[in-house]
Amino acid sequence: MKGIVFNLLEDVVSEQFGIETWDLLLEDAKVDGVYSSLGNYPDADMLALVKAAAHRLKLPEGEVLRWFGEKAMPLLKQTYPELFEQFPTARTFILSVNTIIHPEVMKLYSGACCPYFHFTEQPDGALEMRYQSSRHLLDLAHGFILGAADIWHENISVERYPSGSPKENDMTIRWQGP
Repeated sequence: MKGIVFNLLEDVVSEQFGIETWDLLLEDAKVDGVYSSLGNYPDADMLALVKAAAHRLKLPEGEVLRWFGEKAMPLLKQTYPELFEQFPTARTFILSVNTIIHPEVMKLYSGACCPYFHFTEQPDGALEMRYQSSRHLLDLAHGFILGAADIWHENISVERYPSGSPKENDMTIRWQGP
């Protein structure tokens, strides 16, 4: 996993809970915490940090990942405004992930292993999305979607399918009025 993701996690945790909490998470996870944005680090480090945060905050790991994704999105926009400014809505941004956003990420961070999303637009305006990645971080993607909606001040709901169901890697995003 790219160091930028660890840097974002550190920023989000430090901003919301203080740098001391970040240090405690590093200690609990038994990782050194020195992450260069361009470096590659074991996925196990991220999973250990998420597990440590879930334990400390008494939250499920999936909820920690959603929270992280949602809070990281404004930091990504602040760091890489050019990746956001060309999109008038969260929907157009989300739909561009495979064709514009992830190719740009791979230019910035060579060797990045990005997930792939399959989109199906529904007749009622909803967007069905299937997540495909060996990392199994659907909850993080869910958080990024919520964060994107916040950036564009859009009201959305995200419906997920139960774990173990044939559609457990799918979610349906619905845009609601103001």
